[in-house]
Amino acid sequence: MLFRRRNEESAWERFRVWLWPRRSFSRSFQYFSKRILRLNATPHAIAAGVAAGIFASFFPLGLHFVVAAAVCWLIAGNLVAALLMAAVGGNPVTVPLLWGASWETGKLILQEDVAANGTPEHLSAMLHHMSFAQLWRPVLEPLAIGAVPLGVLFGLLFYGVTRWGVGVFQEKRRRRLADKAARQQQRPDEFGGVGSAFR
Repeated sequence: MLFRRRNEESAWERFRVWLWPRRSFSRSFQYFSKRILRLNATPHAIAAGVAAGIFASFFPLGLHFVVAAAVCWLIAGNLVAALLMAAVGGNPVTVPLLWGASWETGKLILQEDVAANGTPEHLSAMLHHMSFAQLWRPVLEPLAIGAVPLGVLFGLLFYGVTRWGVGVFQEKRRRRLADKAARQQQRPDEFGGVGSAFR
């Protein structure tokens, strides 16, 4: 098969690349940002999709793609931009920060006995038994409640920045294509003028 690897990657190698890309996170971020800028959609649709993906990144893995798609549909965003940003937000570097911020914010909003029920020994016992009913109160509820205000705040921030950036990028591309079309129209006229001079 064309462009197939000579030596297949092992499961450990694929996991290592997922944790730390070969060409650094900055190259991956540049790749995703260029993919988003070059989407064929309005600045609002792309920015709304990015905002939906950022909003969903504060939710637990597995749910963030569903949340991104649902919010994207509600605010008429671009689905590709939403899923790309949800994938970027779900990387191993940002996930602990986003979840920790969501959980702490949820505890502040609830102001109840979450901390009492959420001791390390208590949490490890619940995780060992994987009881959703027991995990909901001390872990999942503050995580979900704290994700909403943080997701809205950062989603609005990224919406404004992305809409401005996409607008500037699309305007530059429009001018570049117009200049290229004008140059292509001038070339036949120049050749026609040279040809008429030798007649």
